Amino acid sequence: MSVLVLYDIPGKTEETKAWSPSTWKTRFALNYKGIPYRTEWVEYPDIEKVCKEIGAEPTDTNPDGTPLYTFPVIHDPSTNTVLSNSIPIALYLDKTYPDHPLYPPGTKGFHAAFQSTAAYQSPTLWNLIAHAACVNLTPRSEAYFKETFWRRKRSETDETPIEELAGAEGSEVKEENWRQLEENLVKMGEWYERSGEGPFLMGGDKPCYADMMIGARLMWARQTWGKDSRDWKRLEGIDGGRWGRFIKALEKYATVI
Repeated sequence: MSVLVLYDIPGKTEETKAWSPSTWKTRFALNYKGIPYRTEWVEYPDIEKVCKEIGAEPTDTNPDGTPLYTFPVIHDPSTNTVLSNSIPIALYLDKTYPDHPLYPPGTKGFHAAFQSTAAYQSPTLWNLIAHAACVNLTPRSEAYFKETFWRRKRSETDETPIEELAGAEGSEVKEENWRQLEENLVKMGEWYERSGEGPFLMGGDKPCYADMMIGARLMWARQTWGKDSRDWKRLEGIDGGRWGRFIKALEKYATVI
């Protein structure tokens, strides 16, 4: 029997192949629920073509009004379902495969609020990682990223070149990015602290989808910088090492298939 297919964008080495924070949410979900699947790796310039071929819906609109296609996308041959975007995918997985729920009963409203609130914690992480993530792409995907996604992103923010977002090592710009990131992660840590025992938001040793949202961003950092890098060591040590312990607790669901 054919297994579910997860569509993802490859990094340029085997070690950094799975890097995208968006698709990490779905990978964590599939692994946690124990759903058999395989990954189909697709270069950035081919995403739109592949999505159209399999019937995946666009997830947004480009500045020129044309549809924008992004990953994650899944194709589940058991139900002949093709879905785009991590949230609809998570909801579908819980409905179709109810074991090990991503959304514990009565928490969908909480998850929606958490997603909106946590989104405000992300901009400085983006600043610190964006250029390194771009360089981690294959040459073909890197060129496409700079000409399309990055051009669109700049139109929404400012004209800062991607190479300058993080700031030079030791510069005021970089230290300010780190200061804001540390402040945001400590604040988020307070939410976790109130959950009681265990590393996850609902307490205990079972993650919910909100944990996977946060874990996906942390995996993006670890995969991009490298787990032995100075930047990753600094991040995982924030708030007394909370986030290093957190990602270690999620590692059992981080298999790349």
